[in-house]
Amino acid sequence: MHAALLLGVVVLPLLLDTAALPDQPAAVHAFFAPALTLAPPPPPPPPPAAVAHREDPRPQPSAHTTAFVVPVVTPDTLPASPGDLGLDGGVPGGVEGGVPGGVVGGVVGGLPDAPPPPPLAPIRPGGDVREPRKLKDVPPIYPEIAVLSRLQGDVVLECVVDPAGHVTGVRVVRSIPVFDDAAVAAVKQWVYAPTLLNGVPVALIMNVTVSFRLRS
Repeated sequence: MHAALLLGVVVLPLLLDTAALPDQPAAVHAFFAPALTLAPPPPPPPPPAAVAHREDPRPQPSAHTTAFVVPVVTPDTLPASPGDLGLDGGVPGGVEGGVPGGVVGGVVGGLPDAPPPPPLAPIRPGGDVREPRKLKDVPPIYPEIAVLSRLQGDVVLECVVDPAGHVTGVRVVRSIPVFDDAAVAAVKQWVYAPTLLNGVPVALIMNVTVSFRLRS
């Protein structure tokens, strides 16, 4: 009897008071987190762009071409073997452009011609050198003023005769002013036989005298 009374006092109010009970789905829903949504993976990287094929600018020899094709790129070094560049019979140490039978260390084309020896300075007659023979004699023109003045005299000149015998230079050594120009003009036209020294023509330097005399 006491148990039934206790049940009626405690249990029945709980069954009747349904508003005090919490909403079961809402309570359950509060204790569960919503499902996680994973982000989609990033897209794969694009494939590398295709590299354009570059054509070789150098000419490619054809299988049917037999002519030699000069390479565009010059090699940095040359073949070590002298036979690859030289002539048949070449020797180590020779130079490019040599000739068969040449001397090692020689100059391509040979040595240049030696310059002719410088001409000898004029020498004076004496000893084995005799005064040359005059081939052409031109007398001086007597100045008119000297004729009117009845002047006479000798002019001494120093003249240079080249190896061919022509007078190339004249200098007055002993002067008579009225006769100097006439004497120089005459001597420049004289011609001598070539003078030989050891079989070689040489130039001479010598003094000559030009005389001015009035005919009686």
